[in-house]
Amino acid sequence: MNRLCTRGGRTVAVIGNDAERRRGRNETEEERADRMWGELIQEIRVAQTGVQILFRFLLTVVFTPRYARLEDVDQVIYIVTVVLGACATGALIGPVSLHRLVSGRRVKPQAVQWASRLTVVGLLLLLATMTASLLLILRVATHDAFVPYLVAAVVAWYGLCWFILPLWTRRRYTSQ
Repeated sequence: MNRLCTRGGRTVAVIGNDAERRRGRNETEEERADRMWGELIQEIRVAQTGVQILFRFLLTVVFTPRYARLEDVDQVIYIVTVVLGACATGALIGPVSLHRLVSGRRVKPQAVQWASRLTVVGLLLLLATMTASLLLILRVATHDAFVPYLVAAVVAWYGLCWFILPLWTRRRYTSQ
């Protein structure tokens, strides 16, 4: 049940019934959105740093003498990797732009939802970028037939760490 209460001299809506509030935080929708936004920005900072370092490295590869000697398939993998890295960068920086453009419009809960979705898309694109980067590097470094299997194992590890374990934890320990 929703109710109104006074906090800091202003009237705010408190979402949920008393039992729900005792189980979790006693916060308004706006307070929850503020907290979730802060948490999301901290998470994005970690991912942004990684994708930006990787993207910066990828941008330099084309200017090395060895790039011209790469096989056509490796050059295609490189181009796909750079495009994926650019898309991941855009998705992970997108929440900052979203927040800035809607700030003060009283849509923070909706902005947090969209920023969260952009972050998940960014993580998926980062996964694809790292997969393609690893494939390219191992193909150039080893030329061995085991490279796809090694890359698949690393992708499985990323999937476990980034998605399967968090989703399992969410399902196992929450009712939402």
